[in-house]
Amino acid sequence: MDVNNIFSLTNDDKAFRDACNDIFRLQYAQNPVYRQWCGLMRVDASSVLTPAEIPALPISFFKTHSVVTGDFTAEKIFESSGTTQTGNSRHLVKDADLYVQSFLRCFELFYGNIRKWCVLGLLPSYLERGNSSLVMMVDELIWRSGHSSSGFYLYDHQKLSGTLQQLEQQGQPTLLIGVTFALLDFAAAHRQKLKHTLVMETGGMKGRRKELTRAEVHQQLCGALGIEKVHSEYGMTELLSQAYSKGDGRFVCPPWMKVLVRDEEDPLQIRTEGRGLLQVIDLANAWSCAFIATEDVGRVYADGSFEVWGRLDNSDIRGCSLLVI
Repeated sequence: MDVNNIFSLTNDDKAFRDACNDIFRLQYAQNPVYRQWCGLMRVDASSVLTPAEIPALPISFFKTHSVVTGDFTAEKIFESSGTTQTGNSRHLVKDADLYVQSFLRCFELFYGNIRKWCVLGLLPSYLERGNSSLVMMVDELIWRSGHSSSGFYLYDHQKLSGTLQQLEQQGQPTLLIGVTFALLDFAAAHRQKLKHTLVMETGGMKGRRKELTRAEVHQQLCGALGIEKVHSEYGMTELLSQAYSKGDGRFVCPPWMKVLVRDEEDPLQIRTEGRGLLQVIDLANAWSCAFIATEDVGRVYADGSFEVWGRLDNSDIRGCSLLVI
């Protein structure tokens, strides 16, 4: 199977459905953990016709099992930050280049050629540990941007502030991407008037600050940095693709990714729109599991865009957790 074909998908429902069915049958046949889950759900591969009928593996399985399709030695192992009370999720990646293709094509789909951007990364907590998929993504974007000022800034907020001022004077389109608590810390200490800079938060308070709603975070950042909107990235260790919000709190997926919604009371009731628990189809996860039942609560709209309101009560705190409403 040529997984790279997923990147030629458009917004054609039939093509997406066919690709889902192909990957579902591959994973049903070659992924022992997923096959066992399908058995517990009493689903046979021959009975599945639509994406909503494909069983979704609970995301917690990435903490307790090796979720792999086929027999391979992983090129990369992405690991969530987790907490001392909970285990970390581990995503065994057969082909790291598939991940690069996924995030690069997705970024350029929403924001254009990476070469036009200067990329500034503010991800201190993720740089301090290994095996972060987010760090790999931002590092690759930094390198591919080719700009001399692109780079990670850790806790050097003074240097970051000076760099932003220089880039603003030059009129250079700049992406400042950071974990939420670090962006808030920077904005509080170094107020700016940014006209050429796109600010993107990736979620993540990690107990560093009082939990805030996404609206409260965006209001603080907009006020301190002189911007109209804060963009957001929806991604996680267990996925090789991302969705983006351009500031309205509604995320949009690339054509090889789709979000469904399942009823909180009846997890077997899956819908293409409505309120409930989010269920992600990520076809870039061809060699792990493309069908993931998350612990995120939100709403999916008729056009396929979605909102994230928080996490299911009693679910694990995650390092990339999005803000509660």
